[in-house]
Amino acid sequence: MTNLQGKVALVTGASRGAGRGIALELAKAGAYVYLTGRSFGAQQEGRRKGTVDSVINEILLSGGEGAAIRCDHTQDSQTESVVRQITEEQGRLDILVNNVWGGNELPIDSKPFWELPTEHWGNMFDAGVRAQLMTNYYAIPLMRSSQDSGGLIIHTTYWDRYKYIGNLYYDLAKNALVRMSYGLSVELTADGIAVIPLSPGWMRTELVLESLGTDEARWQEVEELKSSESTAYIGRAVVALAADADKMALTGIPQQVGELAEKYGFTDIDGRRVPVFHVPE
Repeated sequence: MTNLQGKVALVTGASRGAGRGIALELAKAGAYVYLTGRSFGAQQEGRRKGTVDSVINEILLSGGEGAAIRCDHTQDSQTESVVRQITEEQGRLDILVNNVWGGNELPIDSKPFWELPTEHWGNMFDAGVRAQLMTNYYAIPLMRSSQDSGGLIIHTTYWDRYKYIGNLYYDLAKNALVRMSYGLSVELTADGIAVIPLSPGWMRTELVLESLGTDEARWQEVEELKSSESTAYIGRAVVALAADADKMALTGIPQQVGELAEKYGFTDIDGRRVPVFHVPE
């Protein structure tokens, strides 16, 4: 595995999905990983699988290092508290993965805008875009004060060369993260901190598996999941970017996990190099 020993990472929204996959892969690569989320404590019956405590337990049991912090990133004071804790305990932050996202509170239907519930705005912009913005606000000063350059900020998003995703709120929110990354990349160039919007493909998140009545052990039996990828795949992309001494060449430029697999030579957990998932024309 790529060596990230001595690096300190923060992964927001790490209870499940891409956040969990990224946190686990960063820890396997040697980084000390802080992970945040609203789901905490022991796994409870009837609740979707995954809490920050269950993920940190996975990391520690596998020999990794890190800490779980309960945080609702819609509350600025809680986000500030997370960064303060990292400052006090580590004095540095090398890798920030902005993954917190409230956009799946409602079904993301491909319907005309005027037929969609307006609650999507709060779910996607307050609990998604703004939450990531404010994490940057508190974390970037700490990243800039680190002793060496080579920092990395990731925004997990969805991007396919600006094709319309099919739900206006979702399309706006995901492209807002791409633009946020670009603006920050300009402002942080002199600090040597790369800011990269990163797009996975068809991921087998807990929500996806649940909606299709399957699990990670049986996903290959489901036709719709034949071209899917595990959440570790995006985690391996983040590790590869964090370890790349030339990652500033990619700053501000949207990246797709499938293309990075080709560039850096990593595979998914089943040994496949899953190609980029494209939005149908």
